[in-house]
Amino acid sequence: MAPPHGALARRIEWPTLLVAAAIYGGFGLLTWFHAALPWWLLLPLGAYLVAWHGSLQHEVVHGHPTPSALANELLVLPSLWLWIPFRLYRATHLAHHNDAQLTDPLADPESYYLDAAGWAKAGPLARGFLRAHNTLAGRMLLGPLRCLYVFYRAEVFRALNGDRSHLTAWAIHALGVAVVLTWVIAVCGLPLWQFLLLFVYPGIALTLVRSFLEHQARPEVSERSVIVEAGPLMSLLFLNNNLHLVHHDKPGLPWYRLPAFYRQRRALFLASNGGYYFKGYREVFRRHFLRPKELPLHPAALV
Repeated sequence: MAPPHGALARRIEWPTLLVAAAIYGGFGLLTWFHAALPWWLLLPLGAYLVAWHGSLQHEVVHGHPTPSALANELLVLPSLWLWIPFRLYRATHLAHHNDAQLTDPLADPESYYLDAAGWAKAGPLARGFLRAHNTLAGRMLLGPLRCLYVFYRAEVFRALNGDRSHLTAWAIHALGVAVVLTWVIAVCGLPLWQFLLLFVYPGIALTLVRSFLEHQARPEVSERSVIVEAGPLMSLLFLNNNLHLVHHDKPGLPWYRLPAFYRQRRALFLASNGGYYFKGYREVFRRHFLRPKELPLHPAALV
């Protein structure tokens, strides 16, 4: 199988393998020595590693870091955040890369917008939830719950309707989850509830910081994706996917080549996306931690 989206690398990409080694090594050490560490240290470190692993999965979705699709999938087989089968994530994310339909709530599987019918069906409580969810604080606190609800609801309905097309993905995912939980619970003695509260939930929440402003609904496709010039810590966490317009422009470019590609064309990118730009995640927190970024209703529904 050829790497999806025409991945540029046909050789082994060692920087990505070093990231994988750092993630699994760090995760192993953190869980092994969990009893010696206070919760207030476990939580940020655990969240960072789980979210970082999610960024590694994203690289694999786009055909990195080796020419072998099987080797790449095996690299991310252990599911540190437990909740979504990699193959289903891969399918929905590649569908999301149809930029002509980006943010469309009926066509983009990663859209956070509602269409007119969905908004009309939402009662006062649901609308209040969605407005809170469009603040950064709400996205971090409530976003993981919404992700789980939306995803598992769709999967349950699929199963009840007799659709078994996802069974293989779930079987592989179950194996990856079993590997992680065997290590965490049986080997390291970390209780499941602590793993969920100190690693999994905050790891998903940290990932949602990146996706919070990734896209906005605009008529011009090039204005739908953000540029966040993050510092080294957050750029490494997200594997430079904070330069999101650049990633959508060159989805096959490995993460470590994105910054140079962006710097060479910075003025062009910032002009093409209509100034959808943030100096860093401090600015994102300052502007939107308690202030909704926009109405959850897709602008097309207002026309």
